[in-house]
Amino acid sequence: MRASTIGGVNLLPEDQKRDIYTRLIPQELLDQFNIPPSFTDPEGRPLLELQCTAGSPDVAMSLYHRYGFPDPILYGHLTDTLTGQTHVLLYILNNPDSPRFDVDRLPDGAKTRFGTRRRNLEAEQAALEAGLAPGQVRKGLRMLPNAIPAFEEFVRSLGDEVYFVEPLYYHNAVIFERYGFTYQVGRRRMERIQAGFLPGGEFRALLDGSTPFRMPEAADSIRLRSWAIHDGIFGEPFTNITMYKHVGKSTGISTCAGCRW
Repeated sequence: MRASTIGGVNLLPEDQKRDIYTRLIPQELLDQFNIPPSFTDPEGRPLLELQCTAGSPDVAMSLYHRYGFPDPILYGHLTDTLTGQTHVLLYILNNPDSPRFDVDRLPDGAKTRFGTRRRNLEAEQAALEAGLAPGQVRKGLRMLPNAIPAFEEFVRSLGDEVYFVEPLYYHNAVIFERYGFTYQVGRRRMERIQAGFLPGGEFRALLDGSTPFRMPEAADSIRLRSWAIHDGIFGEPFTNITMYKHVGKSTGISTCAGCRW
């Protein structure tokens, strides 16, 4: 019987689980870093880590370009919704050749959950100045156009035509919009954000340079808006946004029309 949920896949033998979950990896990523089908390096050491315990509705996957490297080139965390559909909690593609910024941990090593629980302000300012968006420890690989078809192959293999994502930051939501995702929860909030950064808007007036993350030029930039929101310009965190996509849908309508990156 074909597994129709992540929880169902997790009940399968290890080799079957790996075959199914590696469908989430874009072939272009494997080709770029010369990762073989065995997901091992020339010495036979593993480059792929899967956390997919039997009885769990979650899977976490880390793929490394080199054994022992501190950050994966791909990290994904997926779970089942209450109705048994796929919900993407986190999906990261890191460029291992770019500088690292420790926005995910404090100087004492304590984890920040990418700045959503605690913040390493010095690392965040350095990341901002280097052109990164909130939550990025390294530059991305710009492979979302390749990742989405891989996701959709995985979703279809489970017998579904719809899947869900939870954008961790404002810029994630805007990017997902451009690839055909629609809001299940949060569209009115996104429209309020857009209005608030327009001339005369409630948030534009708060871009007063009081912190490096609240400079006036953030009004018309997706990335810089995201930093201002991450910096607390709302007075509350960016949460309770859920989006979904029908498999095969290609484009969506942006709530940030006219904004540059």
